[in-house]
Amino acid sequence: MADHEHNCSGLGVSIAFLSGAMLGVLAAILYAPNSGEETRRAIKGYARRTEEDMLEKAKEIRTDISRTMEEAKRYLKETEATIAAALAAGKEAFKKERADRA
Repeated sequence: MADHEHNCSGLGVSIAFLSGAMLGVLAAILYAPNSGEETRRAIKGYARRTEEDMLEKAKEIRTDISRTMEEAKRYLKETEATIAAALAAGKEAFKKERADRA
């Protein structure tokens, strides 16, 4: 069978996580053996933990994006320096060749 590569975006993972959380809450409400107040308290606690988890994930994503942007900037600076050096070497070689032919 062919190998399939699965690429999951952050948005896709977040949507899947939230969908699973909502289904879990719905199942908990429908099958809860606890009283209404206990169930509401449990749901509030779960919602609070989910919010904290999502905020933590958002911080991680923000950090990853910042790191990636810094790496990209560094790469562009290195590439710019390499291109400038190659261009200068090309100009010098052209001038030398022209002087040798004259």
